Amino acid sequence: MTTNAVGSEVLRYTAFSSTPDGGNPAGLVLDASGLDDAGMLGIAAGLGYSESAFLTAPPEDLGGEEGRAYSIRYFSPKAEVPFCGHATVAAAVALAERIGPGELVFATRAGTVPVTVAEEGGVFRATLTSVEPHVEKVTDPDLGEALAALDWPAADLDPAFPPRIAFAGARHLVLAAATRARLAELAYDYARLEALMHRLDLTTVQLVWRESATVFHVRDPFPVGGVVEDPATGAAAAAFGAYARELGLVPADAVLTLHQGEDLGRPGELTVTLRADDPRVRVGGSGTRIG
Repeated sequence: MTTNAVGSEVLRYTAFSSTPDGGNPAGLVLDASGLDDAGMLGIAAGLGYSESAFLTAPPEDLGGEEGRAYSIRYFSPKAEVPFCGHATVAAAVALAERIGPGELVFATRAGTVPVTVAEEGGVFRATLTSVEPHVEKVTDPDLGEALAALDWPAADLDPAFPPRIAFAGARHLVLAAATRARLAELAYDYARLEALMHRLDLTTVQLVWRESATVFHVRDPFPVGGVVEDPATGAAAAAFGAYARELGLVPADAVLTLHQGEDLGRPGELTVTLRADDPRVRVGGSGTRIG
């Protein structure tokens, strides 16, 4: 990778929205070969976005077309995270603007993540394919602690959506609200939820309300990353898709629409595609440069 091909400056893009004031902002450095860990963390902290992405040359065995394969690392303002969906989408859109749409491959700490970028009406749309997901139960004491930190009575949960921890590159606790009003009222104990999330190795808590068979509204507290809430969370969307499929809440072949960021004034839309013949989950959305 060369600096004149993609640039080593710090860029700002938003993912899961075609307008700069929607979706989830991410910082991007498309050539981070001159940065060490402290430098990447410093940039992420200075930007203050939930995550920033840093690209370097790919490992030799990654595969993919020459010039369209990269190593990618993600930093929140507090620490490195293994995988970030919105920063992956943002990076793919930024690359497509420079080298054209098509297939990309990213080597992440969580595994290999292919991304397809297409241009639709002058807007770039990127769809990532997650690593293979899995879902596990959460213990009653841990669930009780999460609800106490959120100040959610257990009666406010949707009984059709059992609490689970889902993984598709990062771990997320999935909790479903029985009403949209419950989802809208998010005022949680930051330190208490952060401590639980560190103990369970969670990246976010995926809070969900089901509007219809395939349409959901979601919110993601992210205290472990140094922000109260993530505006649009691709990794959690992938984990939720795996969760919903495994529990039989949606068909094995399905396209789900997730609305996120409305309660923050940054509306975004995430498309989650499930395939019966592939355990991986696809998450797509548009993206654009900020400023």
